[in-house]
Amino acid sequence: MLALEIAFWTSVALLVHTHLAYPLLLWAIARLRGRAPAAVGPVREAPDVSLIVAAHDEEAVIERKVRNALGLDYPRDRLEVIVASDGSSDRTAELARIAGADLVLELPRAGKVAAQNAAVERARGELLAFSDANAFWAPDAMLQLVASFADPRVGYVCGQLRLTADGSANEEGAYWRYEMAVRELESDLGGITAGNGAIYATRRDSYIVLDSARGHDLCFPFAMTKRGWRALYAPGAVAEEKMAPTIGGEFARKRRMMNRTWGVVLRDGMLSPRGYGPLYSFQMISHRALRYASPFLHLLALGTNLALLGHGAIYTVTLAIQAGAIVAAALGAVIPIRPLRLAHYYAMVEGSILAGLWDRLRSGTAVTWDKVEGTR
Repeated sequence: MLALEIAFWTSVALLVHTHLAYPLLLWAIARLRGRAPAAVGPVREAPDVSLIVAAHDEEAVIERKVRNALGLDYPRDRLEVIVASDGSSDRTAELARIAGADLVLELPRAGKVAAQNAAVERARGELLAFSDANAFWAPDAMLQLVASFADPRVGYVCGQLRLTADGSANEEGAYWRYEMAVRELESDLGGITAGNGAIYATRRDSYIVLDSARGHDLCFPFAMTKRGWRALYAPGAVAEEKMAPTIGGEFARKRRMMNRTWGVVLRDGMLSPRGYGPLYSFQMISHRALRYASPFLHLLALGTNLALLGHGAIYTVTLAIQAGAIVAAALGAVIPIRPLRLAHYYAMVEGSILAGLWDRLRSGTAVTWDKVEGTR
């Protein structure tokens, strides 16, 4: 019985820690240490930057994307815009040229990372910026990213992605705002533990050539940290992107992401503390390891709670709370009330972690995929 109680309360404590206590601890640590002033301001000597957009069948948005890139508040002679068409079967390459891209690569279909690697080989910039075809940057976004590299220790900088929705039933926006707040606190301390594909940059010297089964947003922050670089978040560098309009579309997106993520977690030493400082190790355990373990912790908490019924009133109360959360998540699929929709979204996220692991164990890692409907 004692073993069941330990398992139950440990699983509950770990879930509370990763979702609630960890951000509060980061906030408290940041307040105690004080926040360093952000190294953001006018760029006196603008470095050469190559902005790389990997695209597959993006004719619906590629012209707008290229024009958005060319319209950034950054010296035009210092900015190179590269579109790497990953086996597109539509007019992506043609329209990118019409819009004025400096270099358009027409590549065989090999996946986003392979297209990015090919573009880096041809890029002339000392800084390499990356963006998705459907992510549109604020005019000063490049300046904000570049300013962070004034610190020679910085190897990776991720900007702020704002998700837009027109009547969407997807609650990804609420989660993303929470995630960005946590990321800003991490950046002030040990460094961020993950990025996003919409807006980020690296030094050419810090760029890591990954295979197609990996992704920059997950691998670059921890891999660069292990190599002695800092990985930061620049909230002033803003990009906007449409979120998936439905929970089903968001589940499919997260499922494919977790398929890759499990490969990184299980094979690439992401959770190994070697090369990390104590604070960054704490962040990786709290924000990554426990997040990916959350569905298993939920199952453990529910199973041990059922086994402990009749051994104290507290276990009746905790089971009622868990049952209520399950019912709320189920109702959120059909009743458009915000708290219920948030519960449904959370259950979807936890389910995508398990589904991604199942996909990986069953069929390995997919290196290519198609865009989610409604995000263009």
